Amino acid sequence: TGQFDLPHVTLNLGYDFGKGWKLGMEIEFEHGGTESAVEIEEEETGEYESEIERGGEVALEQFWLQKTFNRAINVRLGHLVVPVGQTNNYHMPNEFFTVFRPEGENTILPCTWHETGVSVWGNVSRLRYEVMLIAGLEADLFGAKNWIHDGSASPYEFKPGTAVATAARLDYQATRRLRISLSGYAGNSACNSLKPEKYSSVKGLVTIGSMDFRYQSHDVAVRGAATYGHLGNSKEITSINKTLGNNSVSPQTAVASSAIAVGIEAGYNIFAPMRDSRVRDQKLFVFGRYDYYDSMLSTVSGVVDNPCWSRQKITAGINYQPIAPITIKAEWSNRLFSSAYNNEPQLSLGVTYMGLFNL
Repeated sequence: TGQFDLPHVTLNLGYDFGKGWKLGMEIEFEHGGTESAVEIEEEETGEYESEIERGGEVALEQFWLQKTFNRAINVRLGHLVVPVGQTNNYHMPNEFFTVFRPEGENTILPCTWHETGVSVWGNVSRLRYEVMLIAGLEADLFGAKNWIHDGSASPYEFKPGTAVATAARLDYQATRRLRISLSGYAGNSACNSLKPEKYSSVKGLVTIGSMDFRYQSHDVAVRGAATYGHLGNSKEITSINKTLGNNSVSPQTAVASSAIAVGIEAGYNIFAPMRDSRVRDQKLFVFGRYDYYDSMLSTVSGVVDNPCWSRQKITAGINYQPIAPITIKAEWSNRLFSSAYNNEPQLSLGVTYMGLFNL
């Protein structure tokens, strides 16, 4: 089926108070935002009705106050992006080739992952580090298709935080063009529920490890990432979630004990050898990408593994930049399943813009 959409429109604002104090925020409108209204229906004797006219989301993805002591020590308090995996750390549209965010990490991890907590980060020589304390994930939102992806998206007016989790990232700038990174996460999830008594004997420890790299020159870009995650007590969480009832927020599906996402992309600017002044300041990247991801990589005894959640995706396309802030993207992709299921070919076209306004 064909689709027209505005997947992500974000507004970033910041303010420097001086003396090392800064404010940062990011508001994201997904799929055009929400359109809800109360209307008078004249055809129904003037009754007032509340209507949802279009689906969409508005999310406050960042809202933090930062104190900088020196280059090596900075402290942030507030709502923060969790920099686990490559996509969460580099989620702007000019930081990946595909029309949509890379599919593997975007399936098994929250993306963009944002939580409320505290972060300490800094730069030491060629190293950048970040360590965070944040609210844990919610086990009742885990599922077969997306593993823990929905576990950070609390449907309540607050985020349950009975369990506190930790996240960390380390970036090493090996050369001017090559960066290698490690990131990870650990935290219990079962007690972060409005029905904690159901999980009283279950911890649901989530652990995630990820390695990613970026090679970026003026005309060549190669990026890749591998992410593996494990969930403790997956059998108990599966059993409990299936008893929560149809009115609960849980998908009530089986949850795997582990999941994986691996992806790599490479592109070359074919305008690079040209000396024509008309294209000197433009770029046309031709790229290819491969993803393998499985939200049910392994299951414990008693949890049924559906093979449809083991997926591969191949993508080929172009990124045209008439000027630096604007990228027009076109791609062909094919999502590959085991022989029991149909593959899913797709053509996609996207127009992205990213810029800074200084007042």
